[in-house]
Amino acid sequence: MNRHLSRMISMQTLYEYNFRQNADLQEIISRNINEYLDKVDADFIKSLVNGVTKHQEEIDKLISMSAPEWPIEQISLIDKTILSLSIYELKYAKDVPPKVSINEAVELGKQFGSENSSKFINGVLGNVYERLFAQEGNDGK
Repeated sequence: MNRHLSRMISMQTLYEYNFRQNADLQEIISRNINEYLDKVDADFIKSLVNGVTKHQEEIDKLISMSAPEWPIEQISLIDKTILSLSIYELKYAKDVPPKVSINEAVELGKQFGSENSSKFINGVLGNVYERLFAQEGNDGK
């Protein structure tokens, strides 16, 4: 199964969910997974999407602390969605190496964000990584 494509589907699902008022998250997840059923890891997508939505408040706080010059409401929805996915992986998905999560987020930023998205995402995630791992004396590898 293609994890990059699975992350992309997760990002698109969260973006749609955050963009549409009163959207049914489970319906969006099912529709997006069914479109790529034989190419994606459905359990991985569900875990990412449901994990991000469950922990969104905590994730938003980490984004705010790690990008203090950018109020969270001024961050583009696509960049915030990509950051949220990666921060969820960094903090909760212990089976994903931090470097992989950050690299995937930077690639999604290049693919879907603005001209400066990948640099912004890399910088914010570098700060988040420091907060999560350097303080613990754990390099997260």
